[in-house]
Amino acid sequence: MAVKRPTIADVARRAGVSKGSVSYALNGQPGVSEATRRRILAVAAEIGFSRSSAARALSGATANAVGLALCRSARTLGIEPFFMELISGVEAELSARSYALTLQMVTDQDAEIAVHRRWWGERRVDGVLVCDLRADDRRVPVLEELGLPAVVIGGPEGTGTLPNVWSDDAAAVMDTVNYLAALGHRRIARVGGLPDLLHAAVRGTAFTEACRRLDLPAAVTVSSDYTGEEGAQATRRLLSSSARPTAIIYDNDVMAIAGLSVAQEMGLAVPVDLSIVAGDDSPLCRLVHPPLTALGRDTPAYGGQAARQLLAVIGGAAVDAVQAESAQLTLRGSTAPPPRATGTAPS
Repeated sequence: MAVKRPTIADVARRAGVSKGSVSYALNGQPGVSEATRRRILAVAAEIGFSRSSAARALSGATANAVGLALCRSARTLGIEPFFMELISGVEAELSARSYALTLQMVTDQDAEIAVHRRWWGERRVDGVLVCDLRADDRRVPVLEELGLPAVVIGGPEGTGTLPNVWSDDAAAVMDTVNYLAALGHRRIARVGGLPDLLHAAVRGTAFTEACRRLDLPAAVTVSSDYTGEEGAQATRRLLSSSARPTAIIYDNDVMAIAGLSVAQEMGLAVPVDLSIVAGDDSPLCRLVHPPLTALGRDTPAYGGQAARQLLAVIGGAAVDAVQAESAQLTLRGSTAPPPRATGTAPS
């Protein structure tokens, strides 16, 4: 079913004027007062309509592009292997269908919503992918209202009526805690991501629950922004505490590698004194010494699956949520039993 985009009639109805007045205002022609012109332009911006929208509508052409707006800096994106691999999977699927990916960095959700409105109103994209889902995410109802074809990478909760592709983050974290506890670790900590992100909250809840079930005394989570700098700072705080952990789980590979560096800087041997698990696997995890035990999955395939879902939605198909394969532990040299056979942390 074709999705209705904003038209000149929609602008006229919302502004309470004629379609002719809208045309005058949008084209900078005389015939309307300055106050009316400002009101019309404000309404047009709000619903994502511009002069170029009319021309594209008359042509009947599709954009043959999908959009991805990411709320992070270009610098952070460039050093985060997960998103590079995700985008490569999306690109591979889109290029096979002669679609392009429009990528834009934004500063916050308001900026991302504005980008979605503009892209849709100006017919720059035929649909969007949505990442970094938050609790009560304001993007979801806006996309539903716009009728903009969208697929959420994340979930399963909080996606409204939008289809999504997701993996079981909770199960992956629980498996990791179970593995470390089986090695004998009793003091396990976690360096998590931004706490307002839904997947970070799910991982945090799973970590706390797994530690409680196993009667582990100190289920400590330190939040960060996924960068190496904050990962290093969190590691120093944990390793300087009186109840120093014997194992740390990191939410991504960048922070885990930074944590490894800090541990070595503080004179701790990995894995003799400290075990480390990276929450994302990447070539970086295999290049450091010792190589890092990591939770890995086929991230390009994950991105490709999301792209296929979105193209199906754009084509008018009814699309359900898809659960992708959960991340699996790959054991390497950064994990071992704790310093003492009893699993007691060193003093």
